[in-house]
Amino acid sequence: MIQDEIRQKIDKLNVSEKILLVSDIWDSIAQDCSAMPPIQGWHKKELDQRIEEYESGKAELFDWKEVHNELREEFK
Repeated sequence: MIQDEIRQKIDKLNVSEKILLVSDIWDSIAQDCSAMPPIQGWHKKELDQRIEEYESGKAELFDWKEVHNELREEFK
């Protein structure tokens, strides 16, 4: 079965490679927003709080591409 073959290949990856793989998988899932489940109440509350922090200038911001590239370099 192909799923078993994929699992065997994943098991051979080191931790940093697994993390990058999960990130890539999540990115591919996020591209199809119609497949996403609805946001739960606790999650919406957290998002609203973060938006408020952002709009008030209290949030520390990081460019995702820079963070992503730094992680890829660090865990090569």
